[in-house]
Amino acid sequence: MTAVEHGGDHAEGEHTSRWPLVTAVGAAALYVGAGLALVGLDLVPVVLPAILVAVGALGFVGGLAGWMAEAFLADYWTEREGREDIYTGGMVLFLVSDVATFLAGFVYYAFIRVGTWPPTDLPPLLGSLVVVNTLILVASSLTLHYGHGALEDGNRRGFLAGLGVTTLLGVVFLGGQALEYYEFVVHENFTLAGGVFATAFYGLTGLHGLHVTLGVVLLGITLARALRGQYGPDRDTSIRTVSLYWHFVDVVWVLLVVVLYVGAVVG
Repeated sequence: MTAVEHGGDHAEGEHTSRWPLVTAVGAAALYVGAGLALVGLDLVPVVLPAILVAVGALGFVGGLAGWMAEAFLADYWTEREGREDIYTGGMVLFLVSDVATFLAGFVYYAFIRVGTWPPTDLPPLLGSLVVVNTLILVASSLTLHYGHGALEDGNRRGFLAGLGVTTLLGVVFLGGQALEYYEFVVHENFTLAGGVFATAFYGLTGLHGLHVTLGVVLLGITLARALRGQYGPDRDTSIRTVSLYWHFVDVVWVLLVVVLYVGAVVG
């Protein structure tokens, strides 16, 4: 970051950061490694996808951490935020681009549905586990909304409770998804290699699970900061942006349940 000084006033000039590039490169390596692991093992050594996934995950998470630290934590106590529109707008643009990522998976699933249905024997998709997991994720949006509202009203206890419960519900959801995968793979023999529907199912739900994992990390960071007293009614930009992300993830899950779970069974 560079700044230009004029008569004692500091006007912000050009702003540069390496963290968006680190995040993008990490995400690219993660996707390439995962793709090679799924379709390219006959073409490349087995170790290469594993290395790409590991390095990509580290780069992606590290880039996001550095990006957040630079955007929200540097000089936090000496500067007013005053950049709500920039960061909120940036998150909105990110989510718009993320829609395209999920849309590609939904388009792939739509092509599958054009052919013979079902292409293979389907596992019991509409069990109690997916219902409970859906209720948990919807409830987490409500608790986060409550916590943010409490912050704006100056209710610190309500804010911490809402944020803490939301983080816990996110962790429980991930545990439920892991349990669902275990039941499908071990008891139903429904694996990633089980046909075109299996690739669509694990591709879309796995992508969503990755987003939930990132959301839990972001919620954990904001919770740690909240416990240090770094938020108030006029200092809530990162809470606002993380809330946008979390609500987006919740909406995508509801669409997944309707299209992928209910649609596969009743379609």
